[in-house]
Amino acid sequence: MGLLLSKFKEAMQDKALRDEVSSAIVNDKGNACPIAVRLAWHNSGTFDKSDNKGGGSDGATMRFEEELSDPANAGLNIAQDILQPLKEKHPELSTADLWVLAGIQAIKLTGGPDVPFKYGRTDASDKSACPAQGRLPDATQGAQHLRDVFYRMGFDDKAIVALSGAHTLGSCHKDRSGFDGPWTTDPYKFDNEYFKVLLDLEWKPREWDGPLQYADPSGKLMMLPSDIALKEDESFLKYVKMYAEDEKLFFKDFAEAFGSLVSLGCPAHCQP
Repeated sequence: MGLLLSKFKEAMQDKALRDEVSSAIVNDKGNACPIAVRLAWHNSGTFDKSDNKGGGSDGATMRFEEELSDPANAGLNIAQDILQPLKEKHPELSTADLWVLAGIQAIKLTGGPDVPFKYGRTDASDKSACPAQGRLPDATQGAQHLRDVFYRMGFDDKAIVALSGAHTLGSCHKDRSGFDGPWTTDPYKFDNEYFKVLLDLEWKPREWDGPLQYADPSGKLMMLPSDIALKEDESFLKYVKMYAEDEKLFFKDFAEAFGSLVSLGCPAHCQP
């Protein structure tokens, strides 16, 4: 009975915290779900399975300028600032857990799948735990670069495509990444539209003063070179077609891959 009561209290505390996180990222000030997912993603995507020199969500090392200043993380201070009041309200909660939980809640709030999550990450005490810059995917690159980055973390081609599906949310901002525009017609809805438009629309290089990106015939949607690589690589294309046809399969594979991503390098009790 005591164990059951303890688990009940833990579940109630978890629900209450998730509700607070949800209110922080979606309110009358705006919808921060896309950038919350990006924060959790980028804070986790620096892991390298071949060494123990930082990387991964454990430590929340993007709190330090040495990691936050990586060009790939431009603008993520906004998401950190949105969540900081919750950290101050709940000092017993690690920033590392908070950032991951916010990303997972954002996926759920926008209609996506339940991603497995367990508490127990800790926060690094200083910048010495920061990973080297340049470990995150470079959107200007192609298929081999994607494999170099994701294989380093222990993922396969299926997971690369599934995780790329996070681009169903949000937009690029010229003042952050240099790119501009949304991938889909509803940047606040988590679904499989990203794969559908990637396959079904004609994508041509956009004529503008920014870096190479692709535009659809309407000029309203965009794709990055790394997105187009999924369509041009035979192994990646197989999964793009599968996810475009079967949203439930995409949700299943994404939840598994994202749950693994945000647990890379974390203690055993944090593993999904």
